[in-house]
Amino acid sequence: MLTLQIIREKPEEVIRGLEKKGFKETGLIARLQEIDSERRKIQKQLEEVKARSNQIAKEIGALFKEGKKEEAENLKVETGTLKQKEKLLGEELENREKEQNNLLVMLPNLPYELVKPGKSAEDNEVVFEWGKIPDLGNSALPHWDLAKKFDLIDFETGVKLTGAGFPVYKGKGARLQRALINYFLDRATAAGYHEVQPPILVNEDSGFGTGQLPDKEGQMYFVGQDNLYLIHTAEVPITNIYRDEIVPEEKLPIRNCGYTPCFRREAGSYGKDVRGLNRLHQFDKVEIVQITLPEHSYTALEEMREYVASLIQDLGLTFRTLRLCGGDMSFASAMTYDMEVYSGAQKRWLEVSSVSNFESFQSNRLKLRCKSKEGKPRLAHTLNGSALALPRIVAALLENNQTPDGINIPKVLIPYTGFDKI
Repeated sequence: MLTLQIIREKPEEVIRGLEKKGFKETGLIARLQEIDSERRKIQKQLEEVKARSNQIAKEIGALFKEGKKEEAENLKVETGTLKQKEKLLGEELENREKEQNNLLVMLPNLPYELVKPGKSAEDNEVVFEWGKIPDLGNSALPHWDLAKKFDLIDFETGVKLTGAGFPVYKGKGARLQRALINYFLDRATAAGYHEVQPPILVNEDSGFGTGQLPDKEGQMYFVGQDNLYLIHTAEVPITNIYRDEIVPEEKLPIRNCGYTPCFRREAGSYGKDVRGLNRLHQFDKVEIVQITLPEHSYTALEEMREYVASLIQDLGLTFRTLRLCGGDMSFASAMTYDMEVYSGAQKRWLEVSSVSNFESFQSNRLKLRCKSKEGKPRLAHTLNGSALALPRIVAALLENNQTPDGINIPKVLIPYTGFDKI
């Protein structure tokens, strides 16, 4: 959530940032300024009324001591009037604060200065490329055909059990899933991330804290009877561990990782993008999360980007890194890198990771602050990244490593799978 301070001090800069992100309701800034002005006037009046009430209370006590009962009773009448005024001003102040907060949560985060303007994925910048585009020839099979041929993934049974987008992994397909999860977790802990296993259901406060609510409400599965949401990323519960906390600055950065299944409704998805593993409603993912000092967050973002890139390189997959334009970034992000691997049989790029810096946007909603021994509490910065999401990694591994004799397993995974070929 944007702070009122930046809206007060730099309204034109805020409007330019919102426009870069494709947010059209920039008139909300003027309304927020009006409400803020009104709220502060009411606050001042309320403080004056309370001060007068306190002063009268002292005067009444002094008058009674002096035996001036009639004068004291007259002041009591004024006290009653002031109490009524205090009540009305308090209600008015509460209404202004509610309206102000309702408008603030509608505003997306402002993009970082390096983020370019743009409306969609076509305007994203390619900032790094690695590997050669695989040439598999015309006989190469897409991963959904390979999965059926080698009995690795059963999409049809998943439809019977639940619905489209809920595959059943079998045999070596299931072992490959488990191998990737364990490999990604081991790599993360070796890189200094602390492993946690969070809940996969969260309450509304957690969804609000990291910016999924109200922005992504329609994309999350909701358990109405218990008012809980199935997570679409481990970022939500892991970051919310620190909601309403003041973290000593000497304990930063906090670096956590965690594996969870993830759930996304993906309403409105159709066509080739949803074939096979390309877009699922349930999938596995290892997430990395950092909480840092504001002055260190962009250094941390680059470190996370390089770390995710190293995972993909060690799997031997051709990939590229994109810096997203303003119009293609998420509601809460200030800057995002996407990593895409090349699918040799589908002949297209598949996104496998997003690494984002949210600056203080999430921490303002979370009331997550950091504090030095000498200074006042200030908002921390939060970051997260997929390291990695499994479905499209599996798709690219199956397709790009297919041979006439089967599918080769990358060397780094063999200790985890227990086999070198499917």
